[in-house]
Amino acid sequence: MIPILVCGLFATYIIIERCVYFASVRKRDRELRKNLEEALVTGDFSAAEAYCINAGTPLSQVARKALECRKLTEDDMREIVQCEMDSVTPQFDHWLTLLSTIANISTLLGLFGTVTGNIKAFGVLGSGGTMGNPAVLASSISEALMTTAGGLFVAIPSLIFSNYLARSADKLVSEMEGTVTKIMLRLTGRVL
Repeated sequence: MIPILVCGLFATYIIIERCVYFASVRKRDRELRKNLEEALVTGDFSAAEAYCINAGTPLSQVARKALECRKLTEDDMREIVQCEMDSVTPQFDHWLTLLSTIANISTLLGLFGTVTGNIKAFGVLGSGGTMGNPAVLASSISEALMTTAGGLFVAIPSLIFSNYLARSADKLVSEMEGTVTKIMLRLTGRVL
């Protein structure tokens, strides 16, 4: 049960940290998009860069890189911005692999506890004649059931949140790509 409890604590931390992070990024990016739109319409690139610095999100890093490269050719700017996007995308996936692993490990730890509990139960039956010691037998069966329940109690929410958070990360990456494309079109003069 101790490894299952440790997995549960890690999973809880990761879920809370990622939910808070994603909510914060969404809020700051919403404001950044609005401010960038206004600054780029007026051609105030220094204000746009200041907004990016203040936002401190992956989108702001990529947008700032696009603003810094605005005097380069479109192909060079696209390549540099794509490299920057590739470097910031892992910030969204931070901890998510570990959460998925915890979901899988918790299930296996519960199953392992079930097996060890059943081994003890059959050991009691084998050593004590027809019934053995009923108290020890009940304790062994209880251990088997408790570890199964504990493993599932940790694994099910971990798996649900792992999928939800992975989907949220994908959505944030897609939104970032769309916003950066609009910024680049505006910087290259294809959108007024």
